[in-house]
Order: sequence, then structure tokens, then C-alpha cells
Amino acid sequence: MRAAAIQTTAGVDRDANLAAAAGLVREAADDGAALVVLPEYFSVAGTPEVLRAGAEPLDGPTVTWAAALAAELGIHLVAGSVPEVPRGPDGRLSNTSCLLGPDGTLLAAYRKIHLFDVALRGVAFRESDTIAPGVDACIVPLDGVPGAVLGMSLCYDVRFPELYRVLALEGATVVTVPAAFTAATGPAHWELLLRARAVEDQVFVLGAGQVGDLPAGMPRCHGHSMIVDPWGVVLAERTDPTPGVVAADLDMDGLADVRSRLPVLANRQPGAYRGLHVDAPGITD
Repeated sequence: MRAAAIQTTAGVDRDANLAAAAGLVREAADDGAALVVLPEYFSVAGTPEVLRAGAEPLDGPTVTWAAALAAELGIHLVAGSVPEVPRGPDGRLSNTSCLLGPDGTLLAAYRKIHLFDVALRGVAFRESDTIAPGVDACIVPLDGVPGAVLGMSLCYDVRFPELYRVLALEGATVVTVPAAFTAATGPAHWELLLRARAVEDQVFVLGAGQVGDLPAGMPRCHGHSMIVDPWGVVLAERTDPTPGVVAADLDMDGLADVRSRLPVLANRQPGAYRGLHVDAPGITD
């Protein structure tokens, strides 16, 4: 299966963002990609106020656009993430990644579990002020592609290996990471984390990132969208700090061979991990 990761620089204008993304998705499909992944907040980016103004339900304009494009091109399309209208009583949005099938059907919606509440070089980000955390992992077989089972994640999730192990144990062979990964941490951590998740869980990892200066309220983004194989080899990477496409062929037989020769999933010892769900001493919310 050929797969592609799209790199964008989103702004506050949804129509302009979707038009730019459509051109890149078409470029990827023309190159033979059957699975295409867009970045986090590809449809609208900015302050919490901008996200709230641009929030929509899953039958809203962005997912409808993605469904039509997937059906037109006959591809599986991961609509990176969109700000989804509140689903709970506290009024917070969801940061939601959607998988559209080749007939335009909405196959899955993953809501970001790990929220970006950090302080970087004196600048604080509190995603949880605007976004409610998701609670469910998301794993979806890709019909028509033997051995391809998609696990979905978003950006900051990549720092939490527990989620990726759950995805692998539930059958994922390909994991998508739409992201707006910061330029402050990206040079040291982005490639390292993507390759670590690929190697430890023996999956293909597709990291699709925003790049450059986004609107106020969003960090400068690292880009470097890339595709990593289960051996940790970077199959494709966009080093140019501009919007574009990276693509690679995912060898499912090769993945099965890696898992048979180096059976780390089978060699797990769950009894030794019994404290994994308990906070470590000194770690508080």
C-alpha cells in the first residue's frame, strides 16, 4: 500500500485551508497513495476563540469536504483533526481526527486523549482549557488492503507509549500522527518519538505535520512530515519547511517478517507491569 503524509501551514480561513489541502491530497493520490493523512487542525488554526468559531459537527463542512474528496479519489483519507462542537456539559470542544473511506463513508472518529498543557520557554499552552480529552483508542481495518489496520492518534499523544502499545495489541499495523508539533521541541523529539513508536510496537508510523508560522494562539511548527517503517527506518521525510507531500510504499509482508523474527509483542510480560496504571510517587495532576 502506498501512503502519503501531507504538510500544511493552516490559517484562520477554513475555505482557503481546504482549498490548499485539496491540491496536496490530489497530488498524493496522483502519485498512487491509497492512504493520505492530513495534519492536526488543518482546517482552521488559531486562538481558542478562532477554534470555537470554527468548530463544527462531524456532518459539518470540513468532514463533508473530506468525504467527497475521498470518494472522488477512491482513497482512505485521515482528516487530520478538526475542532468539533462541544459534546459534554462543560462546553469544551473535541480535537477530532476522522477517517473517511474510499466511498466517502465516515469510518472512525478519534478524539485526542492527551492534551497539550505545557510551558515551553516561558510560553504556556493549555489545550485542556478549550478541549475535552477523549477516552477511547481507535483501531480500524482498511478494507481492500490485506494486513492494514489503522490506529489513530494526534500530536502530543506520541509522547505516551501506552496508547501505541494498546493500538498494536488490538491489531494496528499502521499508526497515524497528525500534528502541529512545535518548533521548540521538534528538532530534538519529533523524529525520535515517531521512530520509537514504530520500533517498539512494530508498526508503520505516518507523521503529518503543520510547518512554519501559524496564526496567533498556535506555536511555530516543526514540519518534517515523515513515514517510518517497523524497523525504525525513515522511508520519506519532507525537510523543506513548506507545505507539501511525502509518500512511501508500506510493505505489509515486511512488517509480518519483522514481527516474526523479533517477536517483542509476543515476548511481553504483562504481570510485571501491574503498576503501570498507578501514578508514580510525586506525580500529581
